[in-house]
Amino acid sequence: MNIGIFTDAYYPQINGVVISTQILKEELENLGHKVTVITVSDPNIENEKEGVLRLKSIPFAVLPNFRVGQVYSHKMMKTIKALNLDIIHTQTEFSLGIFARIISKRLNIPIVHTYHTMYEDYTHYFSPKRMEKTAKKITQKLTCYLCKTVDSVIVPTKKVEDKLIDYGFKKAINVVPTGVNLRPFEPSHYSLKEVQETREELNIDKSSKVILYVGRLAKEKSIDVLLKAMPDVINETPDAILLIVGDGPEMINLKALAENLGCQNHIVFAGKKPWASIGKYYQVASVFVSASTSETQGLTYIEAMAAKKPVIAKYDTNLEETISDGITGRFFFEDQELAPLLNNVLKDELLSRYLSKNGYDSVKNASSVIFGESVEEVYYNTVNAKHHQMYSKESVM
Repeated sequence: MNIGIFTDAYYPQINGVVISTQILKEELENLGHKVTVITVSDPNIENEKEGVLRLKSIPFAVLPNFRVGQVYSHKMMKTIKALNLDIIHTQTEFSLGIFARIISKRLNIPIVHTYHTMYEDYTHYFSPKRMEKTAKKITQKLTCYLCKTVDSVIVPTKKVEDKLIDYGFKKAINVVPTGVNLRPFEPSHYSLKEVQETREELNIDKSSKVILYVGRLAKEKSIDVLLKAMPDVINETPDAILLIVGDGPEMINLKALAENLGCQNHIVFAGKKPWASIGKYYQVASVFVSASTSETQGLTYIEAMAAKKPVIAKYDTNLEETISDGITGRFFFEDQELAPLLNNVLKDELLSRYLSKNGYDSVKNASSVIFGESVEEVYYNTVNAKHHQMYSKESVM
């Protein structure tokens, strides 16, 4: 098949949608398909990857690290028409998603959409607090409408499926968890020398116990919860260090919070790192932690498990499919529960090994190969249904 994947987020950006799209492209190509990613331009690109087309774009005012592309380009329309696409797959509801819907309608190409982001968790970026309830309702209705404008919908977890149904979406939904290429995160991929060099790069002592967070530094990620737990963690585990890998709009606020808490010497802000090197940062960790409840799947938890690291996460229904509490990781329900859990895992080596082993064993089926095959099946079903629909209309006429 000739497949066009439309996304507003792609390399050199790093986030869950980017990683999911890159993995999907690779696995579909391994299955013999031709895949073209249509995305936004980015001034930070050094070497363009094969099979990528880019539209002119500008930074998104609210989130400058994100970019907004053109919703239409006659020149790009001609280029895409020449690709003879069999199916379009959108990873966004915004600029490139709108362009994809225009192309789908004009060229009569079936369209699949993956709903990645729970936008009701992000209304604080564009809505005053007094209007947030109204903004959430509008977001829910808009989400439902946009999902109705495509032929098939994919979601990464049952939680997201339930949300769409709550919004009033009545069409069939395909639950397809994003797969992960586990090899870059496995300990066997790194030598002890490489791990020590990474610690030295971060100026973290060899004896320090590292609590790791990987992800975007944004309000909805609740990273402040991790920082607020640190004074109690340090009180019991004086050699504990919180390593934060990532960048985002909350960086300045989080650094200020660390100073106000008096634990800035126990927190390392490593900044944004290339995705290709993210695996080595997991290797220096003693435990991985996140307090976010805005994830649709939480790929970083799977990455941490693949790195054989114990995982501590704030409970959210979508994580029930990833973490089994007390077996493959630990949940905390209230913020004040986090520090005792961290100290417990950091001090109890047997518990740490137990959670790490079970976690590692549990993610072996989170294969990127299965992900690609599952999405391929959705494509074939969508194309066949579209052809059947067209045939039925012609028969009536």
